[in-house]
Amino acid sequence: MEDREQQFQRTWQPRLWITLAVLILIVAYLIAFVVGNDEQARVDFVFGSATTSLIWVILLSLLAGLLGGVLLSQLHRRRRDYRSEASTEMPSSISEGDA
Repeated sequence: MEDREQQFQRTWQPRLWITLAVLILIVAYLIAFVVGNDEQARVDFVFGSATTSLIWVILLSLLAGLLGGVLLSQLHRRRRDYRSEASTEMPSSISEGDA
């Protein structure tokens, strides 16, 4: 009997079971979120309108926000890198020792 308990202690992986439980809860929440937002919604654009399920409006808004955030962060990073390169360059007269 002692051997079975020791074997169980060696093979028990609590982190695996916690991760699995969290994933199951996330999937259950997502399913409930989709089912709870299945009614139709009308979306008005500048030049037209569309009727679609509310979950698609939410997911497309999320996707547009993520994409916009990534693009803006890349633009900010490029501008910051460009400014740091421009500020570290010395004029040719100073770098050649003419000053």
